[in-house]
Amino acid sequence: TAFFFIERDRVAGKWKTSLTVSGLVTLIAAVHYFYMRDVWVSTGTSPTVFRYIDWLLTVPLLMIEFYLILSAVTKVPAGVFWRLLIGSIAMLGFGYAGEAGWMDAKMAFIPSMAAWFYIIWEIFKGEASQINAGLANANVQKAYKTMTLLVTVGWSIYPLGYFFGYFMGSQDPVMLNVIYNVADFWNKIAFGVVIWAA
Repeated sequence: TAFFFIERDRVAGKWKTSLTVSGLVTLIAAVHYFYMRDVWVSTGTSPTVFRYIDWLLTVPLLMIEFYLILSAVTKVPAGVFWRLLIGSIAMLGFGYAGEAGWMDAKMAFIPSMAAWFYIIWEIFKGEASQINAGLANANVQKAYKTMTLLVTVGWSIYPLGYFFGYFMGSQDPVMLNVIYNVADFWNKIAFGVVIWAA
């Protein structure tokens, strides 16, 4: 967080918003991880509510980064912003409904995965991808491509955690939280570093 906020003042003006958002993502995550640690240590239960509060704030911000980096170098329709935002909220909403017991975990998994696949389609084949393909800025194109890999490969860790936590006969909160923690560490920091490098 400190790195992103310090570097924010060292980049061209058009990149300041992206680095500010990256710093906010890691700051929100850090605060929530202190809460989650305390819940785990004091109760021995999975901090599901805090984790999803964190994700509901940070994941849409990460998705909006696609819009922001493209907007730094070209005009981008607002539809790109809204599709990525709504897809990420739907993905998280169904995931939470399954983990909180509002829906059967296996039934909630299906629409949550569908929303993730929609996001993947949007960034690989949708309007955002088409805008990126038409850019002359090689740094933005490289950052965009790396971010798509993070969303595809890096974010695959979350459904794996959900799968191992809820589909393997008995819920294993330790395995679930270890997988989610590793994924958060990698994905939230890597997004910001990719944008900073661009």
